[in-house]
Amino acid sequence: MKRKLFAATCVAALTAALAACGDDGSGSAGGGNPDSLTVWLMDGSAPQEWIDELNAAFEQEHGVEVNVETQQWDGIQDRLTTALSEDGTVDVLEIGNTQTVGFANTGGLADLGEFAEEPWSPNMLESGQVDGTLYALPWYGANRVVIYDRSLWEEAGARVPTTREEWIEALELIDENTEAEPIYLPGQSYYVLGGFIADEGGSFAVQEGDEWRGALASPEGEAGMDFYAQLQAFSSSPTDNDEASPQQSTEVVPNQDIASWIGLGWEAAGAVAAIEEAGEQADFGYFPIPGPTADELGHVFLGGSNLAVNERAGNPEMAREWLRMATSQEWAQRYVDANGDGVVPNRTDVTAEPEPGSFAEAMVASAEVGFLPPLTTGWANVETVPNPIKEMMTAVLNGEDYASAAEEADAEVTTRINRE
Repeated sequence: MKRKLFAATCVAALTAALAACGDDGSGSAGGGNPDSLTVWLMDGSAPQEWIDELNAAFEQEHGVEVNVETQQWDGIQDRLTTALSEDGTVDVLEIGNTQTVGFANTGGLADLGEFAEEPWSPNMLESGQVDGTLYALPWYGANRVVIYDRSLWEEAGARVPTTREEWIEALELIDENTEAEPIYLPGQSYYVLGGFIADEGGSFAVQEGDEWRGALASPEGEAGMDFYAQLQAFSSSPTDNDEASPQQSTEVVPNQDIASWIGLGWEAAGAVAAIEEAGEQADFGYFPIPGPTADELGHVFLGGSNLAVNERAGNPEMAREWLRMATSQEWAQRYVDANGDGVVPNRTDVTAEPEPGSFAEAMVASAEVGFLPPLTTGWANVETVPNPIKEMMTAVLNGEDYASAAEEADAEVTTRINRE
């Protein structure tokens, strides 16, 4: 889930404030020793205490030393490609959930069908499967929520909404009764758009036989974009930038009167830290993205990571045993607890009981209506610069006819997504 390719979904940074253990990310130690195991985890994905306790328990039970090597998201796609083409470089590896299908299709990941009957979270399990075969196990998920300034909403007389209509009404009150920007929403937050399209029953692309085609030029796509445009009209953000350019959590929100914005947990934490560093106090509240009706919350992109075994692992038997322990009910529960309920659990028998009013409470509530982008190798091609979905969004927000902009984007999406 290389940031250049997956800027909107790189949710491992959700726990960026938590330290991971390991080396400098070079991955030079390698595997292949029957008395040791090499595990690659991404920077910030797991608290060091959890890793230390897990590996101590594993070593005591199996007599095998576990070497955890911390990897950086930047450049991980290339490092994984190299590692999976060599014997014994790494045994167990963390993979972004949108990456898994690509590496499985190259033959780099081992078949993990023996784990299929575990009570995995259904939404998260989908990203680890290819043609009915399980190649990676869910580890954690995370999604966006609405982050709002309590004092500004109170000043405006706005209430937390339960529907899209109520959301717009709240933003109108803020616009009328305060000097604040009602919502900061960049023109190209395309995974937010994806949720609105999913609310309508649509998708970025659909599969037809062995091929995929762009599906933006549809009533569902137009309805999703129409609502996005309604929200974006309350924002002073340019129409040609995304949430990372500039970084909304640390460069925009702490320096402007922003009444609300849509972000991930690590962004909320970053904004709080930046505001406090400036000598002020953050007063954030959180609520799930509302749906068209109060019956169901709005769909959200469910990002996260999976754990897989290298097909060319030096110690495949112990790799599976480590995976079995790490994703078991006991250790999955410990992982959720160690993260302070800041992640969506990977299993249905793991409970997350976040504090009332917390970011985690809003996030976990939305997880049941999480969506994923098309799970195919070619999706990474769609997300490369220039991203045709982002370009379509800017064109429409700037006044271009939706149908023509969507047809142009669909043609490019179709070309890219079917290219390996």
